[in-house]
Amino acid sequence: MKRYVLLPLLCGYLGLAQAAQPFKGTLYDSENKIFLHLDLYEESIEVPGMEMFGPMNGYMNGNLYGVWTITSSKIEDDKDATFRLSNDLGSETQEVKLTVANDSTYLLEQVDGSVLKKVVGKKLVKIPRDLTFHLRP
Repeated sequence: MKRYVLLPLLCGYLGLAQAAQPFKGTLYDSENKIFLHLDLYEESIEVPGMEMFGPMNGYMNGNLYGVWTITSSKIEDDKDATFRLSNDLGSETQEVKLTVANDSTYLLEQVDGSVLKKVVGKKLVKIPRDLTFHLRP
């Protein structure tokens, strides 16, 4: 009986915690197969293969050319944040805006800088400037 009471309470608490910190978690764009791991509140995320740089605010990987790390960020309000991504070589940067559409959907808009690309066959192909991410549990 206690299990049936505790589970909804725990789920409700986790939902409130996510709502209180919407810019922390793992997001996934299933259409483009891209992950966005972020914590814009503090530098707490270790980037695989880049541990020597210490914890960062996050990174983007998956079906991308390289790994893109978050080098700076600013939370504008409860729904909007901007941050700068840099590729794993440090040679390209990208300014993006992340908007919370609802509890589990996020919209990412590439604002300025280099275009993100992915490898298709043996060619680099541009990724759309607007991406839709969903919160991963």
